Amino acid sequence: MNLGFFTMPIHPLDKDWRTSLREDREAFILADKLGFTIGLCGEHATDKAENITSTAIFLATLVDATKNIKLGTGTVNMPNTHPVAVAAEIAMLDHLLDGRFVFGISPGGLLSDAEAFGNLDADRNAMFLECINQVLKIWEGEPPYNLKGQFWNVAVERQFFPEIGQGYIPKPLQRPHPPIVVTAVAPFSKGVTEAAARGWEPISANFLMPEWVKSHWPKYVEGCQRVGRPADPANWSIAKSIFVADDDKTAEAYANDPDGPYWYYYRQLYTKLKRGRIELFKTRRDQPDSEVTLEGICKELIIYGSPDKVADEILKFREHVGDFGTLLYAGKDWRDPALGRRSMQLLAEKVMPKVNAAIKR
Repeated sequence: MNLGFFTMPIHPLDKDWRTSLREDREAFILADKLGFTIGLCGEHATDKAENITSTAIFLATLVDATKNIKLGTGTVNMPNTHPVAVAAEIAMLDHLLDGRFVFGISPGGLLSDAEAFGNLDADRNAMFLECINQVLKIWEGEPPYNLKGQFWNVAVERQFFPEIGQGYIPKPLQRPHPPIVVTAVAPFSKGVTEAAARGWEPISANFLMPEWVKSHWPKYVEGCQRVGRPADPANWSIAKSIFVADDDKTAEAYANDPDGPYWYYYRQLYTKLKRGRIELFKTRRDQPDSEVTLEGICKELIIYGSPDKVADEILKFREHVGDFGTLLYAGKDWRDPALGRRSMQLLAEKVMPKVNAAIKR
């Protein structure tokens, strides 16, 4: 099992933006030094807590600060931009990273972003599909372009001057395009099936109950079977909220602190999702909304403890959901930077060797 890093950072609202961005960068740089294989981050334009506003810009700051880790957009919210902007920026980022790049895409889940960009009442799934389809056609094709859609048109015809290179939209270094991943948050996600059929790989979100994470694998298999593609568990990534300390007492105090970063993270998500997507936090489909509590969410979704305890919990989780290829450590605010760094170090150096040794037995 590989180890990766995925963060949609949720910081205290009064935290200095420079500090949170610096700590987020430090987490990726540390992940690279510790041998994490991939690091992804999300983006939101209208959230004081989730305050990375452009995943592409943020990752570009890590080009020379990291050496081996693959960096990924997790995700580009496709309806909130233009296919030409996505195609050009992602192509440049892939070149800057010398192909050390993974392209994560989604329709976007933050409704204030959708409202600000003017697509709150639009069919954002249709916009998502049109945008990614046009991006791929841009990368496949050559100018003059003439792509017509419901939401965007892409053309460079009247101002195409090939003798001076004008009118060309850049192509990525990796051909035909970088690996594409999608983050799945819905139980029994149909999106996982469609992604698999297109050769894209799934990431199961860390704010989804284990039973619903488990539901993603059959949907992935279904999509692979549709196109005669082997369904390899190595291609499935799962994000989890994990905190590791040198002893169980320290871990429990930090991870279970009602005012700490782990509970704050899920308090923010619970407040947002209970307005329409509270089913993500249910342990069964017929569970009443009133039974869903922040305490119950944190109990189910946070793995914490000493290296031995965390290794056991990861193995129990894997036994429940099935085999998968990459465990993505879900980044949290570094209220205590020393403990935040130590958690990542212990996970990489103590926990994952125990997990992989157990898997191979």
